[in-house]
Amino acid sequence: MKFNIITKKFTPDKPTVDYLEKKLSKLDKYFKDESEARVLIGTVKDKEYVEASIYAGGMIYRAEVTEVDAKTAIDEIVDIIERQIRKNKTRLEKKIKREALADDLLLSGDNYSGGEDTSEYKIVKTKRFQVKPMSAEEAVLQMKLLGHSFFVFKNVDTDEMNVVYERKDGKFALIESVE
Repeated sequence: MKFNIITKKFTPDKPTVDYLEKKLSKLDKYFKDESEARVLIGTVKDKEYVEASIYAGGMIYRAEVTEVDAKTAIDEIVDIIERQIRKNKTRLEKKIKREALADDLLLSGDNYSGGEDTSEYKIVKTKRFQVKPMSAEEAVLQMKLLGHSFFVFKNVDTDEMNVVYERKDGKFALIESVE
């Protein structure tokens, strides 16, 4: 696993960095391809803040934790991401089995109802709208005026589709696509 460790108002000592790399490397067993970990470690109000994003197999697994001790936060991060990976893995395995069963039944001429409730991911509404070129600041203003938690817009600076959203901490973030 490749590591990209970023610090903010915090200088981790060598044992903490080694501990982080050792714990996150245990997640490599879930991935066939090379994975990458982006970790932000910082201090927020006398507590240690750890945010980790794992990029592997075309998926992104992310967690953030604030704890008194950095090592405790790292342990929680690993537990959260491991749960996400296992949940995603079992979901994919069930889907593959359902599709294989459906293919077998289709070939035999029987009917197949699916067996699992897929309403958890059912799209119930589709919206279409014209995207106006604007700056990220204008998009945040528009989002607040509409009372939404996110807003899709065409960035006037990059001429790309972007999304702004409000974070849990009340600040705003910008999502840009990369190729």
